[in-house]
Amino acid sequence: MNYLIILMLLPGALLHAKDSQKLVDCNAVFEQRKGEILRELDRLDEAQQGFELYKEAQLDLIAKKERKLSEKLSEVNATLQKVTATKKEILELYEKNKKLLEEIKKAKDDKITASYLKMKDSKAAAILDAMPRPEAAKILFNLTPKKIAKVMAKMDPDIASKVTELLTQGPPFDSNSTK
Repeated sequence: MNYLIILMLLPGALLHAKDSQKLVDCNAVFEQRKGEILRELDRLDEAQQGFELYKEAQLDLIAKKERKLSEKLSEVNATLQKVTATKKEILELYEKNKKLLEEIKKAKDDKITASYLKMKDSKAAAILDAMPRPEAAKILFNLTPKKIAKVMAKMDPDIASKVTELLTQGPPFDSNSTK
């Protein structure tokens, strides 16, 4: 009977020993895989840390470049404002000088006109005959019609004819006309 019990227990014990062997083998495999997984996790963690450092460095670089770009843009805008202000000043000076030039020209023309109005007709005619035709026409244009008639009557007829043609065209008188 003891043998019987032993025989009955022997297959169970053998099975238990076999299961125990499998259990030990599984634990060894799990421990080995656990080590591999931990190494892989360490490698991934290092890669993630490297990526984070790279990302921070890139963001810092982008921020620096944006600050430099913003500074340059501010400089360009300041320069543009200075150029615009200078241009405005130049245009104002130009207009002011243009008005002054017109006033000077008018004063000169008025003075010349006054001189010719006071001059004797024959003297004025002799001077205008010797002048380029456009200049003579310009002076005559500023005189009164009565004075023009008296002076042109004393001028050389050919010259008076050419000056009359210029007067009919009106100012500005062409300076390319012949003498």
